[in-house]
Formats: sequence, C-alpha cells, structure tokens
Amino acid sequence: MKTDGLVDLIDYTLLSPTATRENIADFCKETIKYGFKTVFVNPYYVSYANEFLKDNDVKVGVPIGFSLGGATTKTKVAETVDAIKNGAREIDMLINLGALKSQEYSIVKYDIQEVVKASQGLITKVIIETALLTREEKMIACNLIMEAEADFVKTATGFNGGGATVDDVALLRATVGKNFGVKAAGGIKTYEDAVNIVKAGANRIGTSNGIKIITGNNSQGSFEQSY
Repeated sequence: MKTDGLVDLIDYTLLSPTATRENIADFCKETIKYGFKTVFVNPYYVSYANEFLKDNDVKVGVPIGFSLGGATTKTKVAETVDAIKNGAREIDMLINLGALKSQEYSIVKYDIQEVVKASQGLITKVIIETALLTREEKMIACNLIMEAEADFVKTATGFNGGGATVDDVALLRATVGKNFGVKAAGGIKTYEDAVNIVKAGANRIGTSNGIKIITGNNSQGSFEQSY
C-alpha cells in the first residue's frame, strides 16, 4: 500500500493532557505539511485548531467522554453540542464500559443514540476499548453500535492499556460486515503496523505517529503518544 493512500485513512491526533497552544499550532502545521485530512484534539483546542486549519480542507474531530467513558449521557451530549459549536466535524465517543460490563445493554445503546442525535449527521465513531473486553463483549458492543446508528466502531483510546491488534480489527470487521466503519487506534506506530491493520479490515486509523508512518522517519512532531 502506498503511503499517500495511508494519509487519507489517518486521523492525526494530539490528545496529550499537557499539550500547549504552541504544541497545537505545531501539530496543525504538520497536518498541513503532510496532507492529513482529519485531526483530533481535545475539546478545549477544537476552536483553535479549526481556526488554524479552516482554509486547508482539514476536518477537526473531538473525543467525547474521554478517556474513561463513564460520564452521563447528558454530559456526553452537552460535550458533543459544544464541540460542534466550536467547529468539530467528527465525533469519537467512548462507550459506557461499566454499563456494558453490567450487561445494561439498553443503557449502552441509548448513550450512543443520544450522542449520534447530537452529532447532527456528522460521522460518529464509538470507542470500545478492546483490551478491556472479552470476545463476546466486543461482538455485543459492535451490534449495539450498529443498532444505535453510529458510523464506526473504534478499537481503543490508547490511554487505558492495549490498543489495536490485527486479531481485534479482523473480529470487528467480521462482526459489523463490509459496509460499516472500523477505526483502529492505539499503538499503531509504523508503516508496517498500519498496512497490517488495514489488511485486517480497518478503514480508518487513529494515531499520533502519522508522520513516522508515512515517512518511515523515527523522528516525530509535536508529541508522540500511543493514541
């Protein structure tokens, strides 16, 4: 797979809790230089990143309920509405893991549905933290996400242990079928990692290692994370 094809699949991310405004500015400059189409920053920086990137056809995305997923549905909805007001054009929400583990599936589905509604037609991805779930729970989560009419299932935040694996991506793809989105995130650091993940079924990659992936250069930009 050519690196220019990978650029179109990468959600370039800077979600470090200590990222400064200067870091975000450098990150946005990297985004423009290397041609990434979508970036993800924490809610506080959405407006700033959007202003920086608005003339370069780059979408700014935002994590919701990050990074534990335990916020109430009302809080996640409010966070989504505020992010869109500030210029967010894609939404990555974290599933309610406690409710999923408690087999409170109607709560999990409702939580996703309400964020999807609040997203006003924007692409909505749902993070399930595959490293924390059993195989059965991963499959149940995928089905709830599809029923709630989100657009993607996503492997991980990269902040709660584990990350994207070829086996997990293959399982998610097999569960959701060929027409639903699968985003892999967490620990994707090299060109080879990215290609293997795409071959397993991912059609979007979330990573802070985007420059390294497409250039093969071990030097990295503003921040390097596992996300």
